[in-house]
Amino acid sequence: MARYIALFFVSFAVAAGLVACGNSGSGAGATQPSTAPQITTQPADQTVGAGQSAAYLVVATGTAPLQYQWSKNGSAIVGATGSSYITPAAALADSGTSFTVVITNPAGQATSNPATLTVTAVSAGTDVVTYKYDALRTGQNLTEPSLAPTNVTSATFGLLRNLPVDGLVDAQPLYLSGLTVAGSAHNVVFVGTEHDSVYAFDADTGAELWQDSLTGPGESTSDNRGCGQVTPEIGITSTPVIDRNAGAHGAIYVVAMSKDASSQYHQRLHALDVTTGLELAASPTEIVASDGATSFAPGQYKERAALLLSNGTIYTSWASHCDHGAYGGWIIALSESTLAITSVLNVAMGASGNGYASQGPSIWMSGGGPAADAAGNVYFLTANGRFESTLTAGGFPSGGDYGNSFVKVSVAGSALSVADYFTMSGEFSESTNDDDLGSGGIMLLPDLSDANGTVRHLAVGAGKDGNLYVVNRDNMGKYTSVGNSIWQELDGALGNGVFSTPAYFNNTIYYGPTGGSLRAFSLTNAMLSSSATSQTAAQFNYPGTFPVISANGTANPIVWIIENTSPAVLHAYAADNLATELYNSSQAAGARDQFGAGNKYIAPVVADGKVFAASTNSVAVFGLLH
Repeated sequence: MARYIALFFVSFAVAAGLVACGNSGSGAGATQPSTAPQITTQPADQTVGAGQSAAYLVVATGTAPLQYQWSKNGSAIVGATGSSYITPAAALADSGTSFTVVITNPAGQATSNPATLTVTAVSAGTDVVTYKYDALRTGQNLTEPSLAPTNVTSATFGLLRNLPVDGLVDAQPLYLSGLTVAGSAHNVVFVGTEHDSVYAFDADTGAELWQDSLTGPGESTSDNRGCGQVTPEIGITSTPVIDRNAGAHGAIYVVAMSKDASSQYHQRLHALDVTTGLELAASPTEIVASDGATSFAPGQYKERAALLLSNGTIYTSWASHCDHGAYGGWIIALSESTLAITSVLNVAMGASGNGYASQGPSIWMSGGGPAADAAGNVYFLTANGRFESTLTAGGFPSGGDYGNSFVKVSVAGSALSVADYFTMSGEFSESTNDDDLGSGGIMLLPDLSDANGTVRHLAVGAGKDGNLYVVNRDNMGKYTSVGNSIWQELDGALGNGVFSTPAYFNNTIYYGPTGGSLRAFSLTNAMLSSSATSQTAAQFNYPGTFPVISANGTANPIVWIIENTSPAVLHAYAADNLATELYNSSQAAGARDQFGAGNKYIAPVVADGKVFAASTNSVAVFGLLH
């Protein structure tokens, strides 16, 4: 079956027959003589994969009206009478086909040069198995051959279908290409809901392949725990993770919250077969933990941050409900193969009582996930909360509390421990004022060389204070009361603050702060530009935007975001200049591309020529129109 459908245009220009009229200089009412068609842009040769469509465009001038007739190998194509022509899905046998177009008006005609179609075999499709595409959380998909700035316009791109589900969609959808389900290959999009359901849909037809409820017998989803952050029910909040090689057919790992008939709350990790939705062996596992002083209380937490799968271990991380009561900063690791809990770390061991400076810190990152490097070290940002300025001989907080911090966790010997950290010098005042660093997500950068040619391993993060922090993962800076000792800091670069996650592409970092524009910062010699190198004209209200990038290698890069309005709006921007908007879902007439009310903390997903945009009760599928 076709995995890609691509349109390739040679120009943004639109053919227009121009009428020369008005005063010709020979007296009032004089008119110019008619002019014959003249082709200013010839149709270009196209190369597409088998199953893709190709698009040919001609641009001509001449006295209107201009009439067009396209031909294939010299034979007129019925109905092909516009300035552009889109082929049906091409087969390998179509390679070498020639297309021409004849343009006529009363003054004459013009025939285009022939344009040749080359058809190649289609490579394997793209899988999206984790939050923001990879364990670094870069948000870049570099295997997108179909979508390009020339065809992502309201004339050629738009809403294909909407996939209805039974609850709020807070988790990012995931995607597998060419998955065999019930004996047939499907491109499958997976959706989790706050009603504790997981769905698998055929991304190309919208057919529901399976649906599974993760509440136990006699259970319901959790109530909102007196907190409006996730409401009216809590089920699946965090983005799941997929391992295509797990089990017999591949597995999707999902954390679901529920409440039983005795009003006891449960947090469970489920492992589902991706082809059937059935629970795998040892699934589900009840999540329980103790740090020796306190125990993990399932009703006190929600799993807001995305799951991380690294080296056979699934990492869960936990956030409180509206800062209610005393809570910790738990990382709980489970074996992918057995679902057994293998290690526990609480980065808020001394936190207790009320008050932003004594609680937590929790880990939520506006839905962003903990990140992992090649060595398996785990990184995350913590929210406001307790921190001890009294440090150990090694420079770590004496009580083991890491409020408002970058945290690097070592997994050596299967035991989780803090290996390094950075905490801002203003931690105490920021925590008192509820200024989370961890309201934004962490992102690890690919290896970068500094001005001396030394390879640097960096991470970026930003939160409510609007500062953009860059830390060296090999020496993160720890804490001093007299200033921050980190790789780079851009104070105030993100205005009103960040409740979102960034993205990276081609030595550029993209951030969408709340109440501000989407901004790009360039990287040179492992240093960020001191201010944004481009930004959108539009400003985006809370929570800001969660950019992702699609590109074919380094070609045809596009930045995608979802605007949290009602209705929600999908936007596409040129990655090299955010001032250039290519498309948004409000442009087409008759509300053609509207897809439902917006939702906070949602990043779009781009794969195999389609864009998936979650809303409050559905996932919209966008793509090239036919």
